[in-house]
Amino acid sequence: MMREIAFVDALNEALREELIRDERVFIAGEDVGLFGGGLGVTKNLFNEFGEKRIKDTPISEAAIIGLAVGAAATGLRPCVEIQFMDFMGVCMEQILNQMAKLRYMFGGKITLPLVVRTPSGAGLGAAAQHSQTLEAFLTHIPGLKVVMPATPYDAKGLLKTSIRDENPVFFIEPKLLMGSVGPVPAGEYTIPLGVADVKRQGKDVVIITWSYMVHIAMKAAELLARDGIEAEIIDLRTLKPLDEKTILSSVEKIGKVLILHEACRTSGFGAEIAAIIAEKAFDYLDAPIKRVTAPDTPVPFSPVLERYYMPDEENVVQAVREML
Repeated sequence: MMREIAFVDALNEALREELIRDERVFIAGEDVGLFGGGLGVTKNLFNEFGEKRIKDTPISEAAIIGLAVGAAATGLRPCVEIQFMDFMGVCMEQILNQMAKLRYMFGGKITLPLVVRTPSGAGLGAAAQHSQTLEAFLTHIPGLKVVMPATPYDAKGLLKTSIRDENPVFFIEPKLLMGSVGPVPAGEYTIPLGVADVKRQGKDVVIITWSYMVHIAMKAAELLARDGIEAEIIDLRTLKPLDEKTILSSVEKIGKVLILHEACRTSGFGAEIAAIIAEKAFDYLDAPIKRVTAPDTPVPFSPVLERYYMPDEENVVQAVREML
């Protein structure tokens, strides 16, 4: 049975179902207990599962990640929350040199089945230190998986899969989509990591994107369709592992590529996608690859400047028209 529920509720359901399914799963982070999490993802879980399974932590990202790594290495399955993605810098040493490397350095004798949930993105007037989109930091580190869903359906299915994975997974949640509503099955389901979703079929240009920008791409596609331009839209869903097969298949079919992401332009993950296409599908390209991204500036606090900072459907439409 399908229901229409909010993105935040889909995440909450996934956590609750996995807590019930596996007693090794626990949640930890700042305000995840009685308060229910900074954005409400863990609401009511403390009342059902108690402080042994839902643990409030000190305001210390280093402590949260250290807890997750140690617990996972010794047999538990932590799902911890970093309240804003911007704060990853505080605990980056443990992410870079412990979480991402221990399974490799122990020759596979231990696993690190842990999930780090963290919200990303601008658009809420939270200013430069609480609005960043930093997935490229994580995709550059071998040993980590990176998931960025765009719909409630994907959010629930991918979170359940991430919790069951034997490796560290960063599960990045778009702040602007927390209240968005979409169909989610009432029953058990999971979505495999590393499988992109073609959200819209097209023949004139392929738009490759993820997270909140999927919705911007869909709006742009509607505007372009009024003039007979049909855009194909690929929602990557996971950046590591990356579904190169789906990307290359669309490139070979269409020949014109636009990459859309909210993160800053320089060294954004879109550059990696462009490099893969150039290496493996160059002969199929009918035009240079285009990118639509945020500029290389901190996120402004001013609402007017913040709106200008974030890519929108008009930016996408303009870029497609230039390409065609």
